[in-house]
Amino acid sequence: MEATATRNSRKSLIGTVTSRSGDKTIKVTYFYKIPHPLYRKEIKRKTVVHAHDEANDCGLGDRVEIMETRPISKLKRWRVTRVLERAPKLDGDLDLDSDAIIESEANHETVAETDSAIEASSDSEAKAEDEISEA
Repeated sequence: MEATATRNSRKSLIGTVTSRSGDKTIKVTYFYKIPHPLYRKEIKRKTVVHAHDEANDCGLGDRVEIMETRPISKLKRWRVTRVLERAPKLDGDLDLDSDAIIESEANHETVAETDSAIEASSDSEAKAEDEISEA
C-alpha cells in the first residue's frame, strides 16, 4: 500500500518588506481594513510578520508573496515564495527608512481616496457656479 503525500493548502499573503533584520530574515508588513464594531467606519490595520528569505533576495520596499510554513525559528512562521515588485533603487548612499516605507504604504490608499474626493468636489463647485451664472 502506497502512502500518497498530499500537501495541505497554506495561507498566502502579499506585503511589503519593511526590515532586513538578520541573515535570511525579513519583516513583512501587510495592511488590511476592518469595520469599526460600533460605528462601521473602515479602520486601517497592519500586521508585521517575520519571514524566511532563503536567497537573501529581498530588499527594503519590495512587494513579496509569503506562505505559511513550519516553525523555522522562534518568530519565523512564514517564507518568501516570490518577489512581486522590486523597490526603486536610490542613487548614492541613501538608505530607505522602514518607517517611511510603512507610512508610504499606508498613505497610498489615502492619497487615492483624497484625490477622488477633490475631483468630485471641484466638479460639484463648477456645476454650482454654472447654475448661479445661468440664473
